[in-house]
Amino acid sequence: MYERTSGSSIRYDLGDGHPLAGRNAPEFRLEDGTPLGDLLRDGRGVVLDFSADRRLHRPARGWEDRIRYVAGPALDDLGTGAVLVRPDGIVAWAGDPGPDSEAFERAAGRWFGAVSPDR
Repeated sequence: MYERTSGSSIRYDLGDGHPLAGRNAPEFRLEDGTPLGDLLRDGRGVVLDFSADRRLHRPARGWEDRIRYVAGPALDDLGTGAVLVRPDGIVAWAGDPGPDSEAFERAAGRWFGAVSPDR
């Protein structure tokens, strides 16, 4: 009952089949203890790249004025390889371990516009 009345069970259809997409982002904490909420304070989106090879570092550069790129392990990544969170805290895209950089780029383009011309 709490989930229905609080709105925490709401899921927006964002066209991504991942179970986290369209939901309020979990309060991910990086290994150093930094919570996701702190990373969203400047009004930009955030991509959390949990992949060991920092697979999304290069693609994320095209949106660095609109998306903060953060890499490294989380205390609990919920089995994801990466998560793109909109400034309102909704998960726009989530990738499995070994995230697909092209899928990330499509989602980033959809929610944050075209890549910066100086990319």
